[in-house]
Amino acid sequence: MHIKKITAHEILASGGYPTVEVEVELESGTIGRASVPYGASAGSHEATVLNDGDNSRYNGNGVLVAINNIINEIAPKLIGMNANNQRSIDELMIALDRTPNKARLGGNAILAVSLAVAYAAANEKKVPLFKHIAETFQTGLDFSNNPNSGSNFDSSSGSNYDPLNLPSPMVVVIEGGKHADETTDLQEFCITAIGTESVKEKVRKAIESYHALKSILKENNFSTNVGNEGAFAPNGLPSNEAPLNYIVEAIKKAGYNPGTDLAISIDAAASEFYQDGKYNLAIENKSLTSQELIQYYKNWLEKYPIVTIEDMLDEDDWENWPAMTAVAKEHNIENIGDDLTVTNIERLQKAIDLDAISAILIKLNQIGSLSETVDCCMLAKKNNMMTVVSHRGGGETNNTAMVDLAVAVGSRFIKVGPTRGERVSKYNRLMEIERILTNGKV
Repeated sequence: MHIKKITAHEILASGGYPTVEVEVELESGTIGRASVPYGASAGSHEATVLNDGDNSRYNGNGVLVAINNIINEIAPKLIGMNANNQRSIDELMIALDRTPNKARLGGNAILAVSLAVAYAAANEKKVPLFKHIAETFQTGLDFSNNPNSGSNFDSSSGSNYDPLNLPSPMVVVIEGGKHADETTDLQEFCITAIGTESVKEKVRKAIESYHALKSILKENNFSTNVGNEGAFAPNGLPSNEAPLNYIVEAIKKAGYNPGTDLAISIDAAASEFYQDGKYNLAIENKSLTSQELIQYYKNWLEKYPIVTIEDMLDEDDWENWPAMTAVAKEHNIENIGDDLTVTNIERLQKAIDLDAISAILIKLNQIGSLSETVDCCMLAKKNNMMTVVSHRGGGETNNTAMVDLAVAVGSRFIKVGPTRGERVSKYNRLMEIERILTNGKV
């Protein structure tokens, strides 16, 4: 289990710019490899994605500085450490960085090493990453082998886990904001599976509805080109509400019931259209106060089968988040914090104290280490708060650690786009985990 060697290099992420990939080799010869994403739309309180700033390479977006930090500063400290001591390794890197937002070594550098260590330890133990995470951090989920096989674990086996309780897909189907040009002010509209079927069936229903949406957009003379996340990015939409109508129509066209089989999730990313105390909805030529914006949203919550909303207000508009949550609760809708909380336990605790949210979005690179991410999930769980683990819109990779994390901590949903290899790899991993659990081969 002891770390023998750590190497790092640049790879291309989905946004066409580099990111960090790390390989950790143990003394046994076992390898762990991980890469990390970056976001096009990122909260200002997130851990630092350290770029080179050298305009002669990748327009300044290279990550050679972060890689040198791994090779010259992090690796010498970690060689010889036991890869099974994840928390000690993460804490050492955080202490080595010495900044509140991982600005010196880079959150991308620290997270890539953190995940590669976890993969190496899981591979050495010959268990899936989700099982290793659950055991290492004692998340309360038991992935013991099921002696009976079948779709459900028998209670007599000592397991408290049912494969049918895996995270459900929250599929981004229309994107706007910073993720696409000349479309909605709001960033994401999702088709969210809420039925009781297997993950495989939930994915199928959501993707069939996505394809139905394509035909509906075409019928209405909208482009069906896709944006950063593999979702449609139709320009020329008449309003921010229009996607909601099209999604309901698509769910019905695919043969499913809106609000029963499939529902809608919205991520406004409101920080992107907030300026000088006003929320500016450009395609509708509106400039609204926080209270006016809440009322604007409230009309949607009453009309459409919406199950979650996210970042409907600015990341620092703390005063008005509780009012948004109160309105959401009136309609049995979860209000998710993302830019508000950035997978940070201090900001999450403040949100809990203020009753500002009822759920939290989780992104590994927002905080920059596996241990801190799990701690944030566990704080949410302690407060009966739903977690949703998400991809990044700007630069994703084919790494699927976010899915294993979601399974290990019992997240309700994973949010990912419906097309492009770096997106569908997440759904393929989720369905693979379902097969692993269903067959009792953990």
